[in-house]
Amino acid sequence: MIRSLGDKKPKIADSTLVSESAYIVGDVEIGENCTVWPGAVVRGDFGSIRIGNNSHIEDNAVVHGAPPSLDIGDNVVIGHGAVVNARRIGNKVLVGINAAVLHEVETGDDCIIAAGAVVTRGMQIPSGSFVTGVPAKIVGKISEKHLMWVVDGPSFYSQWAQEYKKQGLMR
Repeated sequence: MIRSLGDKKPKIADSTLVSESAYIVGDVEIGENCTVWPGAVVRGDFGSIRIGNNSHIEDNAVVHGAPPSLDIGDNVVIGHGAVVNARRIGNKVLVGINAAVLHEVETGDDCIIAAGAVVTRGMQIPSGSFVTGVPAKIVGKISEKHLMWVVDGPSFYSQWAQEYKKQGLMR
């Protein structure tokens, strides 16, 4: 479901696929070749949301724009059930399953936020970081093994979404 909120109307690239059971509302802009999966909520009411190209919001994730805005880069995967209410998510970032990324957080590029991590308000995450824990801490640099999640993940979701589109499950 894609809805306007007052004069705030989502702008979604024609190549982006959105599940019929996702909810996108307000001041939201989604780039080329993205996906928004079942149960995901992208809510641009308090602040604007800009999502780059080839980025993917998995099932039941919540992306909420806090003032003034939330910018999500290219080739990002927001995992199942994750909550993102940050200021900036860089390019080639994986936000793991059920992770929470709170207000005013900014990440660099090529980062992994591990499943279940709770990234507390205002944390600044440099490029190449591996972040895990409750509360989250930077525990090192992402390895070559981890890098495949941020390199291969977005292309996998783009390809898989085409099968959903063929079967009429995404527009």
